[in-house]
Amino acid sequence: MNKKIILISVLIAGLLLSACATKAAETTGEEAVVVAEAALKLSGAADASWTADDLNAMTQVEAEYTNKDGETTKFNGVLISDLLSAAGVADYTKLTLVASDGFTAEVTKDELAACTNCIVAFDEDGSLRSVMPGLSGKQNVKGLVEITVE
Repeated sequence: MNKKIILISVLIAGLLLSACATKAAETTGEEAVVVAEAALKLSGAADASWTADDLNAMTQVEAEYTNKDGETTKFNGVLISDLLSAAGVADYTKLTLVASDGFTAEVTKDELAACTNCIVAFDEDGSLRSVMPGLSGKQNVKGLVEITVE
């Protein structure tokens, strides 16, 4: 009797495990193509996009951001003015910085011209952010995904 119960238990466990198993991925023998997703998009008066590798390959500068608690953090990134130049943007009135959560902040042409080290930098978690020394804290946008040129 004990042997029958053990045998039935083993069979039920085997059926349960096989039902929960995932199907193995099939290989086609073809090489996978990886499409790099844009880390940052420029839209509006000009259209451009950059991957993380593109941004890392550009000239990097250092900028410091001091938060409302007085803590200063150093960031390395690409000058926003360099990104605009790379996209061929010469004339605009303002930029709108757009975060992944929908938050937006505006930066005028005059504000950006006065900021010699306003950059797009990688945050600690790998996402992008704007670092705008000397400007409003609201213009330091975390999770930056797009800059709209107007």
